[in-house]
Amino acid sequence: MNDRTSLRRRILVTLGVIVVFRLGQSLPTPQPARLPLSDHSWRWILDLLTGGRLATVFGFGVLPCLVAPFVLRALVVLVPRPAALRAEGEAGARVLKRYQRRIVVVLGLLGAVGVVVSGGQDVLDGAVTVACLTAGTAVVLRLTELITDRGFGNGVRILLLAQVLAVLPPEFLRMYERTSWAAVVVLAVVTLSIVVITIVVAQGQRRVPVQYAKRMIGRRAFGGTPSYIPVRFPQANSPAVLAAVLLWVLPFGLGDPWWIAVYFGLVCLFAFVRAAVAQNMDKVAGELVRVGGFVPGIRPGNWTAEYLDYVNRRIIAFGAFILGLVALIPVAGLALLGVTPATLFVAGVTLQVVLVFLVGVSLDTTRQIESLRLQRRYEPFLR
Repeated sequence: MNDRTSLRRRILVTLGVIVVFRLGQSLPTPQPARLPLSDHSWRWILDLLTGGRLATVFGFGVLPCLVAPFVLRALVVLVPRPAALRAEGEAGARVLKRYQRRIVVVLGLLGAVGVVVSGGQDVLDGAVTVACLTAGTAVVLRLTELITDRGFGNGVRILLLAQVLAVLPPEFLRMYERTSWAAVVVLAVVTLSIVVITIVVAQGQRRVPVQYAKRMIGRRAFGGTPSYIPVRFPQANSPAVLAAVLLWVLPFGLGDPWWIAVYFGLVCLFAFVRAAVAQNMDKVAGELVRVGGFVPGIRPGNWTAEYLDYVNRRIIAFGAFILGLVALIPVAGLALLGVTPATLFVAGVTLQVVLVFLVGVSLDTTRQIESLRLQRRYEPFLR
């Protein structure tokens, strides 16, 4: 199968699954429940996570698939059996994957029971709703796996991207109807600014030059070619979310003028700590020694690790500062529209998380497509 046919097949599988997913989010359950959350201030966040169609067969969207990995991680820490499976390597990972699938279905069942109870349905109608929503959760789980295995990108993130893009346009239209073109222009500027800055930071990197020692095998010399180690700032939404949660529980008013400065500082701090923990330069330096590589002008071993750590700290400090600025952009834009402090805080964080997520999924999918194209192009030469 040639390159073009393989790409076409993966694209068709991904698009076909997205169509089926959106059709399932448009198919109402036989006995839809009326939820009291329809006019709640958190309704927009719930719509982003569920696609805005909670009373449909795929009403929960990919929300159970998003929550299940966190539940599994908690079980690994608290329960001995999952912890032992994690230490067994690939065989244990397969068992944990089955556990995660079951957790997704259980979360769908619990969510369905919650919908029925909050909607005030009787026993018979409630049983039908629970069965439909639970079965829909299982089908969505299979759709995400289908995209991951035979399509492009991570299935959960692709379907979440599809339902977020389905929710955003109606929200912008409702905002225009309630306000004016000024709100649309401000949000457009905020959106464009976050997207551009996120792409620039995600694509930017510091290339540390590396030289590999030459090796003589028989009469031929191998190695000696220059290369580089890409050092970049890892993108993440968790610093903004953690800062928002911490500020939400702290005993002070969000209307105070200094809470924005505290929010900016917390985002920068959490972003720096997360990036510093995620990147282990000692391991990189050890791998260079193992393969016979070295940084020109730097002695191998601990000296290389210290140099790489110095470069990495500068990169993540700059990236953390930029991430703090990105967190302030939606807050400043919504403040210009006269949004109340509490709503401003929640909506600003949500808007940033959504936009950074959209950019991240788009970049990851593009990289996968390009990688597949290069693999197919050079495959005849590797046989």
